[in-house]
Formats: sequence, structure tokens, C-alpha cells
Amino acid sequence: MDLISDALLLAASVGAAVYCYVLASRLRKFTTLEDGMGGAIAVLSAQVDDMTKALEKAQGVAGSSEKRLEDLTARADVMAKRLELLVASLHDLPEAGPAAPRRVEDPEPEPAPEEDPRRLRFVRRRSPREPMEAAE
Repeated sequence: MDLISDALLLAASVGAAVYCYVLASRLRKFTTLEDGMGGAIAVLSAQVDDMTKALEKAQGVAGSSEKRLEDLTARADVMAKRLELLVASLHDLPEAGPAAPRRVEDPEPEPAPEEDPRRLRFVRRRSPREPMEAAE
């Protein structure tokens, strides 16, 4: 009986050794950096790092572009108000001013066409929407 139990124990330990050897070789192939899953994981990790850096850079550029756009919009609003005032002040000017002295050599200027009594006016209206609503 001892001989049979020793033989079974020897067979089980040889089977376990073969199983461990096969498992170790498969694991070695699995983690190889050149062509195994280890290589794929390393490549994906590097790509994730690159994408994270690109995303951070894009967020920085978008933030600076947003700030610049807000500044330009504010400047445009100020300039639009100034233009409105200038156009409004042009309506207050007299129709004909004093004539400038002419030299004898100057040719006779062409007469100005009759102006239409209905003149165009620039009217700016504010949008009823909120500023952020238009951006969305």
C-alpha cells in the first residue's frame, strides 16, 4: 500500500511540475514587451499619456481663446457705441458749410446730386436673449 501511495504522490507531483512549467511559459509569452499583451498594454499606456497631454494643451488654448474672444467682443461693443454716437452726431451737422477758396487752375466741380430728404439711419437694437444663450 505504501508503494502505491508513493507512486500516486510521485505522479501527482510530476503532473503539478509539468502544469507549472506550461503555465510559466505561457505567462512569459503573455508579458513579453515585443509581441505579447505586455507590449500592447505599454503602447496603450503611452497613448493615454499622449492624449492626456494633448487634452490639457487643448483646454489651455481654448481658455485663452475664450478670454481673447471676450476681450474682442467687449471692444467691439465699445466701438459700436462710439460709431452710433458718431453717426448720430453727423445728423446734427449743417447741410452746407462755407465754401473753401478755390484756385484758378482747379476745374469746375460737378454739382452734387440732390439728396433724398429721407436719409438712412443706423439703429442698433439689443437682442432679448442672454449673452450666454446666444453662445450655446
